[in-house]
Amino acid sequence: MAPDHPWHPTAGTEPAVHTLDRREGPYGEVVLRRRDPGAAGPHAPEPAGPVYEIIANGCFLMDTSDGRSERRLVDAALAALPPDRAHPAVLIGGLGVGFSLVRAAGQPRWGRIAVVEREAAVIDWHRTGPLSAISGPALADPRTEVLHTDLVAHLREGTAQLAYDALCLDIDNGPDWTVTEDNGGLYSPAGLAACRDRLTPGGVLAVWSAQPSSAFERALGNAGFEGVRTEEIPVARGVPDVVHLALRSA
Repeated sequence: MAPDHPWHPTAGTEPAVHTLDRREGPYGEVVLRRRDPGAAGPHAPEPAGPVYEIIANGCFLMDTSDGRSERRLVDAALAALPPDRAHPAVLIGGLGVGFSLVRAAGQPRWGRIAVVEREAAVIDWHRTGPLSAISGPALADPRTEVLHTDLVAHLREGTAQLAYDALCLDIDNGPDWTVTEDNGGLYSPAGLAACRDRLTPGGVLAVWSAQPSSAFERALGNAGFEGVRTEEIPVARGVPDVVHLALRSA
């Protein structure tokens, strides 16, 4: 689906950290910022080049300084699938700064690659804005489809014909720290049941989080998933990022 309106960067002078675009949407405010080399940031204190940041409702969500955990989200899901499953379909939610999509598009084993993103601004930034330098080739991949919709609604309203072999989900800071209240529904019993129902037998649920959560591991088991485990990805400062993994029974 095409974005709601074209890319229009905010005019003005350019300090070390400056705003490129600011939008008000149905879920609040989203901002794209660029951090120039030498400007302090939450993950890479001395970036080698410009770093782009996405801020939602005043809270830092993600930036382009690293991306290891976002790529691991896709790698771990693919590795957990049965090796004889050809051309598996993956759903990535959301688009973010594009690292997960780029990783999936770079792996020829994937078949259909669907990306769900509810913020029109984020889609704009990738299609015609600064983030196109990261995701442009992946968006042009014929396997890729961008769906401008809410992830939780997409999962709950889907049908058996829209099943996926893997769900790689990164729409907030994790089950214990949501920036947007509505995102909490993904980690609820009903949200996890919707994830399970959208997976093919033996399919993989991979959920990114900014910190480990033993409570979420228990919730995955209570929702009927098998093989629940957590992978940790070290970051420059603080607790590691993690990928929670779980399987739908075969």
